[in-house]
Amino acid sequence: MVTTQHWVWATGHFLLLAAAFRYFLATLLFRSISDWWYKAGFTGALISYAIVCYKALGPPQPNLAYFRRALPDENVQYFAVAFFWWSSKPVALALLPYTIFSLFHALTFTRTTLMPRFLPPSPAATQGGAPQPHPLAKQLQAWVKANYDGAMRVVAYTELLIFVRVFLGAITFRNSLLSPLIYAHFLRQRYYQSAFTREAFAFTNGRIDGFVRKPGNPPVLVTIWTQVQGLASRWAGSVIEPAAAAGGAPRRG
Repeated sequence: MVTTQHWVWATGHFLLLAAAFRYFLATLLFRSISDWWYKAGFTGALISYAIVCYKALGPPQPNLAYFRRALPDENVQYFAVAFFWWSSKPVALALLPYTIFSLFHALTFTRTTLMPRFLPPSPAATQGGAPQPHPLAKQLQAWVKANYDGAMRVVAYTELLIFVRVFLGAITFRNSLLSPLIYAHFLRQRYYQSAFTREAFAFTNGRIDGFVRKPGNPPVLVTIWTQVQGLASRWAGSVIEPAAAAGGAPRRG
């Protein structure tokens, strides 16, 4: 049985997808577009993540115990970051990870909830067996399963690019100085919780390290990069909890 909360959750994802499509299309075509679409996209994200957080943690409570349970939750973190983006000057790239999450959630909702209402199931493969999902539903499920890990890798690399964007934006006064600090903390949490994020960090670090240490580069470049690596390592923490390091595919929205 599909509850009202489930419909509201799905509505948030469809709203995000519609607004993001409109916003990204205008951005790619270099056309001006109202920030309303950007905020509408993150409004959809806030709706969906609020439902998930409520179901996982219960009603918000003004006490330390609730805060300790909520703080490490991935969905709470994405909800908080979505609210930050919603209330800040638009950064178009920031909408992309949420759009990817919503695409997969919307496709799954379509397959499990919408399709059975309009597409009759196929006859049972054996006498007395259960009816089989419609062939389109099977194809959709196969596509989601085949592309999920790749999409999560795209999200992980995109989140690194968002940090670069807001870091440069802070230097050039295109966004607040607070943006890279908040997003750096968010990425630190993602590093601990997501194997895809650790993979993205490792690959990016390896490529930069290989470039910096190429023969013929000024020694000062290597010195600066080594100091940056040391600062990042001390800030992120040198020990990852075994449970976090062994985590599987992320659960979001």
